[in-house]
Amino acid sequence: MRVRRVASGLDVLVRRRAALLRGKRFALLAHQASVDGRLQHAVTLLADLPGARLARLFAPEHGLWGAAQDHARVGRSRDPVTGLPVESLYGPRRAPTPARLHDLDVLLVDLQDVGARYYTFVWTMALTMRACGRAGVPLIVLDRPNPLGGVAVEGNVPDPAFASFVGLYPLPARHGMTIGELARYLNSEHALGCALTVVPMSGWRRAMAWEDTGLQWVAPSPNMPTPDTARVYPGGCLIEGSNLSEGRGTTRPFEWVGAPFLDAHRYAELLNAQRLPGVHFRPARFAPTFHKWAGRLCGGVQVHVTDRDRFRPFVTGLALLAAARRLAPRRFAWRRPPYEFERRRLPIDILCGTEVIRLALERGTALGEIERGWRRSLEGWRRMRAPYLLYP
Repeated sequence: MRVRRVASGLDVLVRRRAALLRGKRFALLAHQASVDGRLQHAVTLLADLPGARLARLFAPEHGLWGAAQDHARVGRSRDPVTGLPVESLYGPRRAPTPARLHDLDVLLVDLQDVGARYYTFVWTMALTMRACGRAGVPLIVLDRPNPLGGVAVEGNVPDPAFASFVGLYPLPARHGMTIGELARYLNSEHALGCALTVVPMSGWRRAMAWEDTGLQWVAPSPNMPTPDTARVYPGGCLIEGSNLSEGRGTTRPFEWVGAPFLDAHRYAELLNAQRLPGVHFRPARFAPTFHKWAGRLCGGVQVHVTDRDRFRPFVTGLALLAAARRLAPRRFAWRRPPYEFERRRLPIDILCGTEVIRLALERGTALGEIERGWRRSLEGWRRMRAPYLLYP
């Protein structure tokens, strides 16, 4: 069967809507996955656009070329291809300053998201939108596929009191929106005040997984090497809130989960006994080359998605934490702050957007009961997002 290729917002802009930039001096917020269908980077394409001037580059977490690891501060640099300055938006400053916006006619955002609330690119975009609104600089978002599709949503809707750089505004862990749809939603519902234009994709449908788009995958961050990684990430990222390894420093980040104090086979047996939909846990042993437990042999599991339509990554992530606590109650621990610029709250609480879920896990509450606790708010959020959806 021939896969129909989706045209990203970048493709649509360059080939059909270049007039949006004609006569404009503009900046671009991008990263290494900001490529067109031929794998040409947005910086090169837009620098060569007739009648427009690319004047400045901005970069989110991991930098313009995706070399920096998680939580690594990214400094100011210069793009080796165009010679343009690259302003970092991950560090002490996470939004463009007025001085970096005052000479611009428009700012473009072209970022590949992965469909999970914790992925920081969406929040870099939101802070940039707010800064542009205050500075009176219009902003254009070039839309891209949500690799998890746009139908399924999962997880609790966070408490605004737990806002952080892994969730500035309340979104479910798996939100089912494209970055362009999220821009529309955030701008309107959270009054960012931005003069916003979204350049939609051509050919994308909500039921599409990444493999249905015909597009090549370019890792948007160092530990997001494949679409399989993105598929487990809405649950796998929760492991960051504990002393378990989430597989950073291995070839299977967020798919391998474990620690030196876990027995791989007992862990897999306990998890498989829960019969979670669309997933199987295989006993695994691995030694991370960096990050948690670097150089130590970890017992754990590999998360194998057997049915991507039935798989619930967020609940699966909670199951991984609960099973580890049960097997090693004296060795398992929650990670302590700081984490993503938050110095007071526990990382697991800002990842969940509440302390309620952590407390429920500590009490040994059944996963089904935890999940029932967010169903009503999740349905309300579905209704709220509906006016901002762009694709059938």
